[in-house]
Amino acid sequence: MDFLANETHTRFVFPAMRKLLFLALLGVGALVAYNYNAGRDLFQLPGTSAAALKDTVRETVRDTVRDGVRSAARETSAEVKERASAGVHTAKNRAEEAVTAAALTSKIKAKMALDDVVKASDIDVDTEGSVVTLTGDVGSADERRRAVRIATETAGVTTVVNHLNVR
Repeated sequence: MDFLANETHTRFVFPAMRKLLFLALLGVGALVAYNYNAGRDLFQLPGTSAAALKDTVRETVRDTVRDGVRSAARETSAEVKERASAGVHTAKNRAEEAVTAAALTSKIKAKMALDDVVKASDIDVDTEGSVVTLTGDVGSADERRRAVRIATETAGVTTVVNHLNVR
């Protein structure tokens, strides 16, 4: 609805709103003048003391700060729990990886120990994840090929890094 098109509305409502606004401003001005003459804070309401207002403000600030600190403590506690949980999860994964790596190393060393061609005591087997590295000195090229084949055919091994030297 367009206010300018309704003359009756414009003629009666806007002047009434101006009068109300003028009265409100006049009341604020009177309050300021009264408080100024009485030596109080300019916007202090009659019947209230400055000490009571200060106490109210002090209590409000104290409660707000206390609630803020509690909220921050709860958030910090939740963050600590989350980080601890993530740390435990990471440690668990690393422990599982170490056990898996040790199991692969043990399997390969056991197979080499049972093999007639390979001398297992001369070969070091290091495992990281599913990658196995063979190092050491072997007596022949056949022993070298056989050691690499044993490691390659072991379940769970994806890559064999050959650092074996033939004497």
